[in-house]
Amino acid sequence: MSRTHRLFHLMQALRTLPAPATATQLADATSVSPRTLYRDIDTLRELGAVIDGEAGFGYTLIEDVHLPPLGFQEDELEALVLGLREVAAVGDPALSDAARSALMKLRARLPERQAHRLRHSVLVAHRFNPPAPPTIDSGVLREACWQERIVNFAYTDKHGTSTWREVKPLSIMLFDQSHCLLSWCLMRDAYRAFRLDRMTELTVTDRSFRPDRVPLLKTYLDNLNAAAGDRLVSF
Repeated sequence: MSRTHRLFHLMQALRTLPAPATATQLADATSVSPRTLYRDIDTLRELGAVIDGEAGFGYTLIEDVHLPPLGFQEDELEALVLGLREVAAVGDPALSDAARSALMKLRARLPERQAHRLRHSVLVAHRFNPPAPPTIDSGVLREACWQERIVNFAYTDKHGTSTWREVKPLSIMLFDQSHCLLSWCLMRDAYRAFRLDRMTELTVTDRSFRPDRVPLLKTYLDNLNAAAGDRLVSF
């Protein structure tokens, strides 16, 4: 394998392996020794790729905009179109607009043959009963998840009972007909899911729970999968 092809495959591995990818995983994916892998990582960084991490901790591809764009297979393009149209149909207002904008940008950057395929895709996404719109700014809530900041909000449950909650926000998941915040509730000292259309008065505090989000979320999803069996599909 030439060095150029090896670097290309290393970029592919960084894009596709769960982050952070270990040096052993990346070396196996590109069929090189760990010593060569470290040199290849340095080369990609010199070419403009932003790769976080180091030996012993794993590597995460942050940005590769300065490298040649990756082309799409036809099925990959169809999957992107369907996924973005699904987000436009079921996402919160900000994500719906972002999905439509992403489709327009994708069409503008594709070769004409593939742009034509995107414009006239046979795949569509439609929901006759879309999720109820959130009653808080879901963009602010998503950022709180990323920043690992404890949040407060008023919540009304299905019985109409109102409470004030303080939680560690972990992720937002679409459950059938509603967007829900997966969280660790400090009041109940337990995992809880809260519907975004029943939340009001969202406040993001300056109290951090970093670096707890990833392990907390993994345990929560493991618990959900164990309880739901084959009925729960998550990515």
